Amino acid sequence: MADRRDRCTHVLFLAYQSFGLAFGDLSISPLYVYKCAFYGGLRHYETEDTMFGAFSLIFWTITLLSLIKYMVFVLRADDNGEGGIFALYALLCRHTRFSLLLNQQAADEEISTYYGPGDANRSLPSSDFKRLIEHNKRSKTALLLLVLAGTSMVITIGVLTPAVSVSSSIDGLVANTNLKHSTVVMIACALLVGLFVLQHRGTNKVAFLFAPIMILWLFSIATVGLYNIFKWNPSVYKALSPHYIYKFFRDTGKEGWLSLGGILLCITGTEAIFAELGQFSAKSVRFAFCCVVYPCLVLQYMGQAAFLSKNFSALLTSFYSSIPTKHLLNPFFWPVLMMAMLAAMVASQAVIFATFSIVKQCYALGCFPRVKIVHKPRWVLGQIYIPEINWLLMVLTLTVTIGFRDTRHIAFAFGLACMSLAFVTIWLMPLIINFVWNRHLVFSILFTILFGTIELVFVASSWTKIPHGGWITILLSLLFTFTTYVWHYGNRRKYLYDQHNKVPMNTILTRGPSLGIVKVPGIGLIYTELASGVPATFTHFLTNLPAFYQVVVFICSKTVPIPYIPQKERYRMYRCIIRTGYKDVNKDGDDFEDEFIQLESEGSGSNRDRSAHDGRLAVVKTSNKFGTRLSRSISDANIAGSSSSRSQTTVRNSKSPVLKRLKAEYEQELPKLSMKRRFQFRPMDTTFTQPQVKEELFDLVETKDVEAKRNSTYAKQLVIDVAYSLRKNCRSPAVLLNIPHICLIKVGMNYYL
Repeated sequence: MADRRDRCTHVLFLAYQSFGLAFGDLSISPLYVYKCAFYGGLRHYETEDTMFGAFSLIFWTITLLSLIKYMVFVLRADDNGEGGIFALYALLCRHTRFSLLLNQQAADEEISTYYGPGDANRSLPSSDFKRLIEHNKRSKTALLLLVLAGTSMVITIGVLTPAVSVSSSIDGLVANTNLKHSTVVMIACALLVGLFVLQHRGTNKVAFLFAPIMILWLFSIATVGLYNIFKWNPSVYKALSPHYIYKFFRDTGKEGWLSLGGILLCITGTEAIFAELGQFSAKSVRFAFCCVVYPCLVLQYMGQAAFLSKNFSALLTSFYSSIPTKHLLNPFFWPVLMMAMLAAMVASQAVIFATFSIVKQCYALGCFPRVKIVHKPRWVLGQIYIPEINWLLMVLTLTVTIGFRDTRHIAFAFGLACMSLAFVTIWLMPLIINFVWNRHLVFSILFTILFGTIELVFVASSWTKIPHGGWITILLSLLFTFTTYVWHYGNRRKYLYDQHNKVPMNTILTRGPSLGIVKVPGIGLIYTELASGVPATFTHFLTNLPAFYQVVVFICSKTVPIPYIPQKERYRMYRCIIRTGYKDVNKDGDDFEDEFIQLESEGSGSNRDRSAHDGRLAVVKTSNKFGTRLSRSISDANIAGSSSSRSQTTVRNSKSPVLKRLKAEYEQELPKLSMKRRFQFRPMDTTFTQPQVKEELFDLVETKDVEAKRNSTYAKQLVIDVAYSLRKNCRSPAVLLNIPHICLIKVGMNYYL
C-alpha cells in the first residue's frame, strides 16, 4: 500500500512539473486560433452556425489528434522513456536493419537498454514487407530523409514559436491601449532579445516558477471561457455535436476548407509533448493533459465561440476582447495580459530547449556540424545550451517578427511546420506498430487511414497558406534538411573510405618489428571513428614519418541509437570504444578511467589470465588538492609490436571471472572522492610472462581534408567540396575532447571520396 501511494505521489509530482515544460506551446494557442481561422473569405460568414461549426472543428481536432492519437498511441512508442522523432527512428533502427547510421556493431546489442522489456518477440521471422525495406537502399535513404525533414521542422518551430507566442501575447495592447502596432512589435523584439540573451545562464533558478505560471494561466483562461459561455451564449454546448461540422462545410464550402489552416493551430504544441516525454513519464503526461489541460482548453475555445457568436467585429482581437473589462471585473485585463506574456516566455523557453536537444541528437548521430554543447553541473539533468544555435535562433526569430509584423502570417508558417511534423510522425508510427510492437499489418493500415486522412486534409489546407507566411517554413526546413543530410552524406562517405582502407590490427602486430618504425617512449592516443582495424590516417602518418610512441591506444567514440547508456557499459577496451546514447551529455568531469573498462585479452585457454595481466597498466591518480596517490588496474591490449599474430578472445563484462576479480580489486581501491585528477600510467608490479611487454611498458589527432574525386559528378563535387568542407569552420574534435594543445599532434590527410 505504501509503495502504491509513493508511485501515485511520484506521478502527481511529475504531472505538476510537466505543466511548465510540456504544455506551454499548446496552452497559449487560444491567443490566435480564431483570428487565423477566420482569415480571408470566411470572415464574411457572420452566422452563429458558422461560429459553432468552427468550435466543433476545434473540439474534435483536439480530441482526435491530441487526446486519442498522441495520448493513447504515440506516447506508447517511447524509446526507454524518451520521445520525439529520433526516438521513433532509433526504435526502428534497433529492431530492423533500416539504419544508415555509422559504426553500428553486433556487440551494441549486449547493452542492457538496447532492447526494452517488451521486446521478447523480436526473434519472430521477418515479414516480406520488412525484408523489402531492409534490402532496398533507396527505401532506407527515404526513411532517413523523412526523419531529417522532421528534425528540420523542429528547428523551424524553434524559430517561429517565440515569434508567434510573444507577439500574440502582447497583441492586446493594440486593442486596449493607444500604442501603435510598430511600438508593440518593438516591445516583442525586446522581450525576445532578453529571452535569448539569458539562455546561457540556464533556468535552474527560475524553473520552479514555470509550472505555477502555466497552471495559473490554464485556470485563468478556463474561467474566462466559463464567464463568456454564461454571459453571451449558453447554447454553445450544442456545438460539441459533429453535426455542426457538416453544417459548417455545407454553408462555407471552399472557404471552410481554407480555414483549416487556422483551425489546426489548436493542436500546435502536441508534438512537443511527445518530444519532452523523457523529462517525465507517460502516465504523468496523460494525467496532466486529460485532467487539466484538455478541459481548460475546451472551456476557453467554447467561451470564445460564445462571445464571437454575438460580437463578430472583435475577430482580430478575439481573445483579449472576450476578457471581462466592465462591471465588477474591470481590472481583470491586465493580470491576464501579464500571465499571457509569462506563459508565452515559458512556452518559448521549452521550445528553445527542445531545439537544443534535437540539434545535439543530430550532431551525435553525425547529421549536424560540430557545435559547442554546454552543460553545467548545477543545471537540471539533460539541460544543455548551444551558443551557436541560440544566436542563430535569435537572429531568425527577430527577422521573422520584424519582417512579417502580422501575427497571423507568423501563425500560418508556424501551423505549417507543426502539421508537417505531425505528418512525419503519422508515417513512422505504422512502422513502429508493425516492426516494433509486432502487430499485424492491418493495424498499421487502420492507424494510417484513421489519423492520416484527417492530417492529410489539414496539411493540404496549410499548404495554401504558403503565400501568406508559410513560405518561410518551406525555406527554413529545406535549408536545415539540406544541412543535416549533407553532413550525414559526407560523414558516411568518409567512414566508408576509412572502413575500406583500414589495416587489420594483426597485420600491424605481425609486421611491427620489420616496418622499421622508430619507437619513442610514451603513450600515443589515436582518435578514430573505426571500432576495429588501424585507420588510414595512422598508416598515412607512419608512411611519411616512421616514428611513433611505443604504446598506442586507439580511441573510438561512437553513438549508439539508444537515448542513454548506463555509465558502467559505456567503455570497452581494445581500442577504448566509448559508447554514448544520442541524448547523453558528456560533462567535463567524466573521466573514462573512472569506469571499469572491458578487457579484450589476447590468447586463449589457460593462457588467458596470464596474457590479461601482461597488458595491465596502473593509473596513478595524483589529486590536485590533497596530493594523495591511488592506483588501480586497467587493460591495454593495443601495444604495437608486443606480440605476434594471435587469436583475440573477447571477455564479456558479465561472464568473465577475470573481469569479476579485477572489478572487485578496482572497487576496493576506488575512493569516494569527487575532485579533478591528473593521471599517470605505469606498469603493475606483477610477474610478466612476456618480456617484450614489460620492456615496452617501461619504455614507456587528426585533422582531415575531404575532397570529391576528380571524375565525380558536379552535384557530388558541390556537396563534398563546398557544403561539407565547411566542417573546417566547425569545432574540431580536439576542442570537444579537451585535449591540451601541448599534447596534440594533428595529422593532415586528403580524402578523395
